[in-house]
Amino acid sequence: MTPINNIIKRELNPFDLINLKPGNFWGEKQDSDNSVDSIHQEVITEIEGLLDSVNKDNSSRSVLLLGDSGSGKSYLLGRLKRTLNKKAFFAYIGPWADSDYIWRHVLRSTVDSLIQIPENREESQLILWLKSLSAFTRRGLKQRLFNDSIWKFMQSDRRKFINHLKTTYSQAGLYNPEFFFGVLHDLTDPELYPIACEWLRGDDLSEESMQMLKVKSCIDTEDAAKNILANFGRISIHTQPIVLCFDNLDNIPRLSDGSQDFQSLFNVNTTIHNNYLKNFLVLVSIITNTWKLNSERIQQADKVRIDKELRLKRINLEQAEALWAYRLKPLHQQVKPQPISPIFPLNRKLLQQSFPSGKTLPREVLVIGQKEYKKYKFSLVDSTVVKPIPEPELVTVPTVVEEIKLPAAQLQIQAETVDAEFQLLWQKEYKKTQQKNQKITLFSAPDLIRMLEEALQALEVPNIKTKLLRGKYTSYSLSYRKSKKENRIGIVWTEDSGMASFYNVMSASQKAIQSKGCETLYLIRSGTVGNSKLKGYQLYQKIFHKSKSSKHIHLKPSLASVHQLATYHNLVNSAVAQELVLSGRVIKLDELQKLMRNSLIFEKCTLLQDLKLVPEPDDLDDGEDVIDLTPVNDFLFNLIKTQGFMGVPTLISQCITQFSDASEDDVKMLIQDLCKEEKVRIIDPKAKLEDQLICLVA
Repeated sequence: MTPINNIIKRELNPFDLINLKPGNFWGEKQDSDNSVDSIHQEVITEIEGLLDSVNKDNSSRSVLLLGDSGSGKSYLLGRLKRTLNKKAFFAYIGPWADSDYIWRHVLRSTVDSLIQIPENREESQLILWLKSLSAFTRRGLKQRLFNDSIWKFMQSDRRKFINHLKTTYSQAGLYNPEFFFGVLHDLTDPELYPIACEWLRGDDLSEESMQMLKVKSCIDTEDAAKNILANFGRISIHTQPIVLCFDNLDNIPRLSDGSQDFQSLFNVNTTIHNNYLKNFLVLVSIITNTWKLNSERIQQADKVRIDKELRLKRINLEQAEALWAYRLKPLHQQVKPQPISPIFPLNRKLLQQSFPSGKTLPREVLVIGQKEYKKYKFSLVDSTVVKPIPEPELVTVPTVVEEIKLPAAQLQIQAETVDAEFQLLWQKEYKKTQQKNQKITLFSAPDLIRMLEEALQALEVPNIKTKLLRGKYTSYSLSYRKSKKENRIGIVWTEDSGMASFYNVMSASQKAIQSKGCETLYLIRSGTVGNSKLKGYQLYQKIFHKSKSSKHIHLKPSLASVHQLATYHNLVNSAVAQELVLSGRVIKLDELQKLMRNSLIFEKCTLLQDLKLVPEPDDLDDGEDVIDLTPVNDFLFNLIKTQGFMGVPTLISQCITQFSDASEDDVKMLIQDLCKEEKVRIIDPKAKLEDQLICLVA
């Protein structure tokens, strides 16, 4: 029998918010056994009813989902996806980089979600959608087409497949049906499937890839993206609806007066209604206060196109207690017999004292739980051995964090704890970004430029201006000055595979140089630049390799650099939406930027090194295939900083989970090194390994 207090001493604080940051629900796993079903259940019931209505009459509908920051909007969307994925296909759509590309952003995000595999299924949403089309499920055809040799049948006769779909949907008014149905056929070929997905999401493909798909052009305009999205809906009238979930929208482009450009989003929603794009349910999730500030700027004709406005209510104390119980459940399951109270070591009185009105937000409940659990944990050990970590004053989101009245020494410790928690968060988010994005081309050029712009802002680079280029490719570029005295530097980033697009970007770049838009131009591109027979290549050579004294430079970004930029972009989205919480505090954008500078994370970004925005490392890689254990060491030390003390086996387990390349022996060696450096120490070194505790040296 293991006493509960022993479990508490050795395990991580189950309320640590580094595990609760919201995001794309296709990258965030939710445990259905541990959810509190009563929270926001009335909203889920309403949305399910609207989804059923779309399924019945195929008319698209829209829902505006409002809630305070910390009310659980993003979690709710994930719960909807988890519970209703059998009834509909779900797409997550985050903030867009440029409103001139919003339809292409919606299409790209939709296809990115459709290629995801739902829980307990073996095939992607896209293949499940294709199989469920009425062209293949009508009586008589189903047995003929969808038997054991379905894919062989499709692959063997592409023309019959296309003609069958054209006949079935002849009245649907489809856009480019020949090409569209041909690409749908190519989804059935494992070799062509990746390229077909790239075409559907709007990637600019190489001429060779387009020949393989037998298409003449890519989806490179707003109108084309809108029409392809419409195709998805118009041939889906006998299958499940597609739910478009717009979330985390505070970091969208701003207008000249500084306001957020929500009008572009509601233009999209109105078009879905007016142009009869069938079978969509549009969910727009916005912070209540953000909506109040922006709703008057949205045209009334667009606001009336919202079919339902739903507000997330504050939760009651019973629901708050249930939230605590589900967080503590994994600890309680390790104990026999289990504690009498499902929320031990917390208690109901804490909730009553913290929220005398009987109502609160889910995040505030978890922040209180984190603080009070930590207090109890530190009470279990000798305070002369383990020094408690100073706690910040709790903040009611979204009010501004007030100055914390603590002695200077305690404030310093607290700042170090926030920094440690941030670096842990960074490593977790970076790992997720790595797993999700295997190629640079998964990001659009406007997204890449936006991510780079945010990094420059964090590094306090002055005089940043977007849209250096003119014309169609304006969002592929930006410019800046390192100081008032220095010349303007331009950056163009294009990963488009098509050589026609590359030529157009080179032509626009040449015009920017000729018009004195910049003195030095950097081209960022990892892909090919063509060959000597192509005009784009010839122009590229003229700009970047005319002579050794050329001011203009071509940089090839590493995938790791893009992962770093993308990870920071995701954190920026969270900070602007008031969803980034560290040590019980809401971290605003300027604080996030300061954390990035203090952590020196961007100094590891080779692209920023090549742009001479951060110093190059002194120690160059010697080429040996040796695992760099520095990130592992940092993770160990930061985890102990945030926890104060914990079990050595737990520390080892957490480390190996985060770094699959690190062995248990590596981790033990690093722990010994930290002990020798007197940064940490084993509280009871003579105990068995499974009973040892490790703490921060005060």
